Amino acid sequence: MKLKFGLATPSTLWNMDIQARRDTLSQIVDRGFDHLFMADHVSFRDGSGTDGFVEVAALSQLHPTIGVMISIYLLPLRHPLPVARQLATMARIAPGRMTFGVGIGGEDRHEIEICGVNPATRGALTNESLAIIRGLMNGEELTFHGKHFTIEQARIRPMPSQAIPIIVGGRSNAALRRAATYADGWIGVWCSAKRYAEATGLIDEYALAANRTAPQWLHGYQPWIGVDADPVKAKAVVKQAMEKFYHVPFEQFERYTPFGTPAQVAEQLAPYVDSGCRLFNLKVCTQAPEEEVDLGGEVLSALSKMHQDQTSDEHSRA
Repeated sequence: MKLKFGLATPSTLWNMDIQARRDTLSQIVDRGFDHLFMADHVSFRDGSGTDGFVEVAALSQLHPTIGVMISIYLLPLRHPLPVARQLATMARIAPGRMTFGVGIGGEDRHEIEICGVNPATRGALTNESLAIIRGLMNGEELTFHGKHFTIEQARIRPMPSQAIPIIVGGRSNAALRRAATYADGWIGVWCSAKRYAEATGLIDEYALAANRTAPQWLHGYQPWIGVDADPVKAKAVVKQAMEKFYHVPFEQFERYTPFGTPAQVAEQLAPYVDSGCRLFNLKVCTQAPEEEVDLGGEVLSALSKMHQDQTSDEHSRA
């Protein structure tokens, strides 16, 4: 399977005029990226956030072909029926171009609480929501009686002509079981390549135990990366960005955060391909914001070439 690459929405995009936004998305496509991705937060840490569905809808209209992905959408904060409607609407206005990444949140417990959700119920809420959304997206008239949701004879029309891939995020075994049961793949963060391989293996085991015929998995990895011709500057820029966003010391993330020249970053990401990753969402940190697309594109090109060369070698030995 060809590797897929996503770029985090450039940090300056929404400060540009409309033509500059379109030009930037064209540049992103020209550099080889398949999609843009963005987070979804209601009120993270100091109140920061963005509405994932509003942003993917806006991005999808700035370019005719670029894919869009919410990664990760805080599904337990929403009722699944309106979410199914939002997905069906995205399927109509940007057919075949959306990927839906789902998670339960975790870095900011207060964000969950102020939305009226008991953090202890997030996993169960998400499981029921995914079951409901899957049924509605299949065109079923759905009646559902669960612990958290009761729905009678619900329908969503028109149903998407192309299925929207659902990818589950999270590091716990519960998240892996969720991916195996309800999703088309898993997206990891802050883990070693060894743990990544263990996780994808567990997903296969969980799917088998659930008597689910596994799809062609679309497993992903979503790292922050620091990129610069000077590796010292590359580390400094990603360190500053992550500490500002997460309010924790960079040392907690450092061993899972590639930084260096584009070639060095690609080398650090390559083991994840061997562990089963086929989609990379890159949060690119650079000295100057206008360098995010080009330097991210250089990482993409280097990693793609490494994967192609390895695949060619394997075919020649077969």
